[in-house]
Amino acid sequence: MLTTRFVTGSPNWIDVSTPDIEAAAAFYTGLLGWTFAPGGAEFGGYSQFLVDGKSIGGAMQVTADQGEPGWTVYFQSPDTDTTAKAVAANGGSVLAQPMDVGSLGRMAVYADPAGVAFASWQPGDMGGLEAVTTPGSLSWLELYTGDTTGAQPFYNAVFGHDFTAVEMPEGAGEYTTVNPADQGPDGMFAGIVPLDSDPVEAATGPYWLAYFEVEDVDAVVAKALELGGAVRSPAVTMAGAGRFAKLSDPFGARFGVIRSESQPG
Repeated sequence: MLTTRFVTGSPNWIDVSTPDIEAAAAFYTGLLGWTFAPGGAEFGGYSQFLVDGKSIGGAMQVTADQGEPGWTVYFQSPDTDTTAKAVAANGGSVLAQPMDVGSLGRMAVYADPAGVAFASWQPGDMGGLEAVTTPGSLSWLELYTGDTTGAQPFYNAVFGHDFTAVEMPEGAGEYTTVNPADQGPDGMFAGIVPLDSDPVEAATGPYWLAYFEVEDVDAVVAKALELGGAVRSPAVTMAGAGRFAKLSDPFGARFGVIRSESQPG
């Protein structure tokens, strides 16, 4: 499961790019109970979201020529420059070259061979997410890709990720899970899903989907519509996982919400 005891290859940060940071903040704070902490000029207005005073992600305003609205997942790297070289050497692309973010850490942004964007974070003064798997925080990730076979050696070469084929309940087939090197099934934080298995995802293209833990999926779905978001896939319950839905914010950034089966109560 996700944890804040980060090791190489762990998801250790997440942020949303949006054309209107104030409106996006109003949506997410209203939907997920987050607190918005606006950023200063030192880091270009880069802002944070918090739950119970703990940082659970970031937000930055982008123009249309800087990129589409969306959530980006960051994986822990002990050396961002080495990670960038590994991405390029294994068929990926470096979209934003390694850069220092003050004394907070060092980062870069990439695309895997299928064009899926992701980033790396080399911690400095800021380690990363301060809460995961609790209501309002990051709970799970899924990689939707048209090349499930090719994704595995790429992410293994770049971050050391390991993969396990898990038999799903009720004859639903296999689900490939992802965990940091040598962490075993207890360290799994994501699944890999064939893009063509879901017409909704196939229509919008490959990406890393972030799920946020919530206490009531159906209430959050209704609230998302009220706040100007959209329901991409309605709420369903899956044995062994929980109840979840796929949504998008008013600007089209895709994300999911889940009440995990393991959540107390």
